[in-house]
Amino acid sequence: AGAGYLFFSSMGSSMVYYYTVDEVLSGELDFSERGIRISGWVQPGTLRLSGDGKGVVFQAANKESGVSMKVNYSGIVPDTFKEDSEVVVEGLWDAVGNEFSASVLLAKCPSKYESRGDSHPEDLSTGKAGPGI
Repeated sequence: AGAGYLFFSSMGSSMVYYYTVDEVLSGELDFSERGIRISGWVQPGTLRLSGDGKGVVFQAANKESGVSMKVNYSGIVPDTFKEDSEVVVEGLWDAVGNEFSASVLLAKCPSKYESRGDSHPEDLSTGKAGPGI
């Protein structure tokens, strides 16, 4: 019983939860004064550089419902971040200004990491030093 308790209690503290765009915009929960994580899709045609050029502004949407929120992110933008792709942002929701200020932006690009089968392309480094290196 003790081992089971330790297992489940440690699992709960390491799990990471996020809300959807719909959940945040529904108004059923109060997200003021606390950091949250939101998952959504970058709505096509909404991605722009922020005014200071050190981040991006875009609409994060629920792909099924089309409901979206403005996200303002300041920081280094991941290479895999693009329109019409899944994104997870962490930060603060401003219900009055109807804007999410993100301090963390995580981009997902599943197609980039698909298996290529058993063959290894000749033009990719295998991490082994060759002649002249």
